[in-house]
Amino acid sequence: MSDPAYKLELQDISRVYDGQAVVDGLSLRLNAGEVTCLLGPSGCGKSTTLRIAAGVDKQTTGRVLIDGQSVSGHAGHMPPEARNIGLMFQDFALFPHLDVERNVGFGIKSSRSSKKARVKELLQKVDLDGYQSKYPHQLSGGEQQRVALARALAPKPQVMLMDEPFSGLDDRLRDDVRDATLELLKAENTAVLMVTHEPEEAMRMADQIALMRNGKIVQAGAPYNIYNAPVDKAAAAFFSDVNVIKGLVKNALTETPFGQFLTPGMVDGTEVEIIIRPQHLKLDFDRKGRGPNPTVAEGVPARGMVKRARYLGHQSLVEFMMDYDQSVLKVLMPGVFLPKPDTPLWLSMRRDRCFLFKKSV
Repeated sequence: MSDPAYKLELQDISRVYDGQAVVDGLSLRLNAGEVTCLLGPSGCGKSTTLRIAAGVDKQTTGRVLIDGQSVSGHAGHMPPEARNIGLMFQDFALFPHLDVERNVGFGIKSSRSSKKARVKELLQKVDLDGYQSKYPHQLSGGEQQRVALARALAPKPQVMLMDEPFSGLDDRLRDDVRDATLELLKAENTAVLMVTHEPEEAMRMADQIALMRNGKIVQAGAPYNIYNAPVDKAAAAFFSDVNVIKGLVKNALTETPFGQFLTPGMVDGTEVEIIIRPQHLKLDFDRKGRGPNPTVAEGVPARGMVKRARYLGHQSLVEFMMDYDQSVLKVLMPGVFLPKPDTPLWLSMRRDRCFLFKKSV
């Protein structure tokens, strides 16, 4: 059953090549004015999904709907130019023989005066008014990207499909261009499906993240929820470095360098992995002030020897070999903190920021 409240729906999409499912049973819904990021490693099916939504590839099974109307499925397949969608790719794909005004106005089907007004409106929004007579080779990478955005938005598409649109920009420029792009897309109330392999970019831009792996969406939701409640170890590790503390369940408890860890609902003998990000391990300078009998919830400090310390610009990464089992744990410290190798220090663990999973195979 279609729902016209959604600007784009992918219903149980699969795409099979040579007997292998590149996209496997994927479903997704996009609202107007919202950005959804398809996030995942290379080869997981992100770009294939985008191509199916665009109509340049056809799914093996499933349906694509735009504004509640089927554009690809058992009843037929509508070509990309008939779908009222905008497309942006990492190479910008501007026409080199056309100036900026004609590039932006290329897809507008209206009178000459209306087209000229729409082009001027969009160039003002991307801060390029006055560039109408320039050619792509006369523009910087960031300016070309903004022209490509204006061109994609010019026909007022209901849906914008973006495939790694900022990957060709240098790091210093990328953030500014992303922010300006997001502001304009929101102002146009466009539903956006963006492919990226960069977690930071997805967190910065998305209202919803769909995390993909092996052709499937393994987790979908708001960036905060995806980051703070990952579905498994791989999902947690995709967004940042993680520490993995391994253990064995006994009487609903697991022994760790930081004392016993509650593992309710796990049967005895289950191998578990406790995941904690480096920023949630802390140096414990007051280990003697916790009392002689810490609770399971509080935990205990654990001693480790510094292996290596590196300054990363705004924080420091310190690696410790733990006395308990010689495992290596990483800690992120704000500012400059560069203890010498073999310095003994005590660590504590934020148990409310740990994730518990059965050991992956």
